[in-house]
Amino acid sequence: MNADLHCHSTVSDGQFAPADVARRAHAHGVTLWSLTDHDEVGGQLEARDAAHELGMDYLCGVEISVTWAARTVHIVGLHVDPACQTLVDGLARTRNGRAARAEAMGEQLAELGVPGTYEGALKLATNPDMISRTHFARCLVDIGHCKTTQEAFDRYLADGKPGCVAHRWSKLADAVKWIQIAGGEAVIAHPGRYDYTPVEFDALFGEFIDLGGKAIEVVTGSHTPDQYREYADVARRFGFEASRGSDFHAAGEGRVELGGLPPLPSDLKPVWERWL
Repeated sequence: MNADLHCHSTVSDGQFAPADVARRAHAHGVTLWSLTDHDEVGGQLEARDAAHELGMDYLCGVEISVTWAARTVHIVGLHVDPACQTLVDGLARTRNGRAARAEAMGEQLAELGVPGTYEGALKLATNPDMISRTHFARCLVDIGHCKTTQEAFDRYLADGKPGCVAHRWSKLADAVKWIQIAGGEAVIAHPGRYDYTPVEFDALFGEFIDLGGKAIEVVTGSHTPDQYREYADVARRFGFEASRGSDFHAAGEGRVELGGLPPLPSDLKPVWERWL
């Protein structure tokens, strides 16, 4: 089973339309796929129909932005009903404020000597309501200020960097609840990306479990090979099911291509087993 359960389209901050992401996933050997756009389910029907036409199994998905302990955490929802009004309304509330945040980021970057990034990022955002740090990162690459989007995040856009503007996202409890009401399973996305202490991580995982969360991403394009092993151990310690996803956004961005990850460790229970 070549499962890729984390990727993005132009509905949020990806490079390709949902159907084109489906075709790319299929071309790279994916057999079980989920499109998980940030705080938006508007591409789900197109993605599902394209996946089924290509012969791939499909899980409707989403990636919800959460603020926990003053930092941003992403919670993936898998096997959700994209028509669930509770989920749709919650995502709409989460998206509010992106535009104002983007304008503030543009102002901060201008003060740092990099003008015009807001306008540049806006041109790259297919949906202006979904303008994100990724669009700013691409703009910084396009104008030659950074060589890669990863450099843009490392220098300017990651949490705590001088070009990042803090935004209050959803609560963890709300995100998990919306996913559950929509019939899905909540998954902590790429835990290796979060700058928490071991004590904070234990508190995050414990609260997630108390809320009914059962899975984390173990093998993901946002993790290094050492982190594959580290979070496999976390999954064993906390009894989490394991998920796998490239976190694909665009050609040439990220560590791996759609479908290009190694398999999960054989002793972990894949999160998708319950649905297939």
